[in-house]
Amino acid sequence: MTAVAEFVEVRFKGTRKGYYTNPNLELLPGHHVIVEAERGEDLGEVSALGAIAERKCSTSGGCATPTPEQRVLRIARDDEVSRLDGLREDEQRVRERSRKLVVKHNLKMKVTEAEWQFDRARLIIYFTAEKRVDFRQLVRELARTFRTRIELKQIGVRDEAALLGGVGRCGRELCCSTWLPELKPVSLQLAKDQRLSLNPAQISGCCGRLMCCLMYEHRTYVEARRRFPREGRTVRTARGEERVVGVDIWRDTVSLKGEDGERRTLTLEDLKAEVGRSRGRTPDEGRGADA
Repeated sequence: MTAVAEFVEVRFKGTRKGYYTNPNLELLPGHHVIVEAERGEDLGEVSALGAIAERKCSTSGGCATPTPEQRVLRIARDDEVSRLDGLREDEQRVRERSRKLVVKHNLKMKVTEAEWQFDRARLIIYFTAEKRVDFRQLVRELARTFRTRIELKQIGVRDEAALLGGVGRCGRELCCSTWLPELKPVSLQLAKDQRLSLNPAQISGCCGRLMCCLMYEHRTYVEARRRFPREGRTVRTARGEERVVGVDIWRDTVSLKGEDGERRTLTLEDLKAEVGRSRGRTPDEGRGADA
């Protein structure tokens, strides 16, 4: 008999996800399930179970309590999944109508996406705006138009890219909209550490912010550079004192500049050997020395 996972992660439209307790259902990733919502029921897809879901919940800050308060109610029927597809089609009409109402009320905001709750008891409208927006009148008119509870949710441009999806400069779908579990801050220092061009057009993603993938290899770059002497440092070699003017972690070479202005490039192992000999060590001892 298959063990029942008590902790379940369920994904909804875009990047929205929630965590639920499972009373006694035998679930697998990919199952469509009906879950408890704040007011009513919602339908989503199981994306993680058991310890994996619990770990994702704790690391992403998605769990306010150790045990989720809301539950998975049942596995969704085929006709319910088909009904959800109909709601997704209707969201195009919701977006168009909402954008017209934004123009009507002269609000400086951009409607990005809309999402019906499965039982139509709630309608979430995502938007971006540079400043705070007084949308109280807009909410009232939206409620009258769609006859449901309206939730206007402001998101950032990175969240917008994750919600809408797209293709990055690498030719693949955006990481934030496919597999990236959470959006973390990306600083310009990451590009500097990797010796990348600081041209914003080359290191920015579709959202206009620094690309999330700058983080992927950053630790490898930092650890690789620890093997090399810092640029600007003066080392004593077979030619006397020379200043480190550049390092190449891919070719494993170091560029030096002597007191006479002459430049030369040698491998890191050769540099360590020269530094070792200048300190009175044997070549083998010099190879293990810190340059």
